[in-house]
Amino acid sequence: MNQPSALPTAGLSRRRFVQGLAVGGVAAGLGLVRPARAQAGVQPPGVLAGTDFQLDVCRTQVNYTGRVRPATTVNGSLPGPLLRWKEGSTVTLRVTNHLRETTSIHWHGIVLPFDMDGVPGLSFDGIAPGETFTYRFDVRQSGTYWYHAHSHFQEQTGLFGALVIDSAGPERHVADRDYVVMLNDWTDEDPARIYTRLKKRSDYYNFHQPTVADFLRDAREQGLGEALAMRRMGNRMRMNPTDLADVGGAAYTYLMNGTAPAGNWTALFRPGERIRLRFINGSASTIFDVRIPGLTMTVVAADGQDVAPVPVDEFRISVAETYDVIVEPHEARAYTLFAQSIDRTGYARGTLAPREGLRADVPSMDARVWLGAQDMMGAMHAGSPLPPGEGSKVRASHDHHASPDPSPAGRGVNHARTEYGPSVDMRVDMPRTDLDDPGIGLRDNGRRVLTYADLRSLDPPSDRREPEREIELHLTGNMERFLWSFDGVPFSDALPIHFRKGERLRVVLVNDTMMNHPIHLHGMFSDLEDAEGNVLVRKHTINVQPAQRISYRVTADNPGRWAYHCHLLYHMEAGMFREVVVS
Repeated sequence: MNQPSALPTAGLSRRRFVQGLAVGGVAAGLGLVRPARAQAGVQPPGVLAGTDFQLDVCRTQVNYTGRVRPATTVNGSLPGPLLRWKEGSTVTLRVTNHLRETTSIHWHGIVLPFDMDGVPGLSFDGIAPGETFTYRFDVRQSGTYWYHAHSHFQEQTGLFGALVIDSAGPERHVADRDYVVMLNDWTDEDPARIYTRLKKRSDYYNFHQPTVADFLRDAREQGLGEALAMRRMGNRMRMNPTDLADVGGAAYTYLMNGTAPAGNWTALFRPGERIRLRFINGSASTIFDVRIPGLTMTVVAADGQDVAPVPVDEFRISVAETYDVIVEPHEARAYTLFAQSIDRTGYARGTLAPREGLRADVPSMDARVWLGAQDMMGAMHAGSPLPPGEGSKVRASHDHHASPDPSPAGRGVNHARTEYGPSVDMRVDMPRTDLDDPGIGLRDNGRRVLTYADLRSLDPPSDRREPEREIELHLTGNMERFLWSFDGVPFSDALPIHFRKGERLRVVLVNDTMMNHPIHLHGMFSDLEDAEGNVLVRKHTINVQPAQRISYRVTADNPGRWAYHCHLLYHMEAGMFREVVVS
């Protein structure tokens, strides 16, 4: 197999490439600026607080792997500056575009007027070269969020940053120190080239294909019949069981607060302190599994919303999600912040330490686990609780009144007619509804792993009405052709989805693919339900696992034109995007 041209050359080892340089990041002139270090009790330089902000989008040279490459930055830093707002204030943000192409900034998870949302083609025209666009809106929430570009591949090239909104009232979870931990995937390659490669060959970056030795091992451990059945299933769905991520460590260096693993971003503490860590997955394509060996993490917020505290050893953070955790180190030693990619091809890493210069052992990455029957066939063999609202669905497909497939295989769920075509190579007839499943690679690993079933919002839904309408959408794709869509219809051919202003509705997502899809609805929060229809937690981004059915309630109280999409950047670009109109 030919190796990608962006793999390390000139003696730069693969280990050095994946882990990055010890001194890397934003280049200043001909020299390099060392990554910012956290100082006692404060954030690193680059924090902007208040109500009035000037943000400059520009091209900046960076070096993470030994190659100086162009990045898209805010105020010359990667990530962009941490913005701190206050709940109840009105913020003004002037964004000036110093690029040669149109840019934008979307305020992820922030409830605001649609013309301030920052999505070119929907909420505004974008920010043309040399122009300044002024965002101005009231801040009506608190918590941990982030901002990023919504223009082509600029998010992949560095245009993102953290956003923390301080509560207008007393903080529920008081901490002695407060750190943002932003996770990202950096590539030296042109993202447009990555996308072209994926379109030509979707497994281009997957260097862990099934082998004859793997088949013989499975036949020995599971029996010949089972091993053959799994291969037949994978061949029928045109996807191999090791396709856990579109792009992995062959092209990515994983960053923590803009620092590669070898750079060892460090946050300081004193033994006995309560430390709040605000994890943000600002990646373009990477899902991370996070743990701090030797410390229990107590999850206290999800997507900016306070939740009942949940002690865990590990949590999966999908693209665009945020989790706040509290840790209480009592020993005066270093602890490793370890975030391994879902495909186990690399990791982001940092350190909690009582003083600079200390570091702890970095754990070995877990073994790569293949997708199993539940990830391919859902609940076909295991059964599943009856989903809420079954029977009164409205299909939001290209054919809005699409009927279910009349064949026996279509009896489990309501597949739209548009799903039967060359753009869809897999349909799940009996999706699973197990919110207590941590997902591939985390099942039964001996650690306490967070699941959606563990999360409970501390604040009840502001709208307690039962849904009056249900919209079902299927997450669809053709992996070989790298086509992604809702209901088999790419965005270029899709009609808008209409929400009636003020209505309470249920959105059902059925994942007809073997990949995770973090789905983000702009402008409104979603109240995630369990299989019985009980509201669990309020989120702005909901990860739908392979062959899984998810439902949530939405109150259509924010009129305008809104983006609704998978937050895996290359999936969004390939068609898994819709417009939602609230009117």
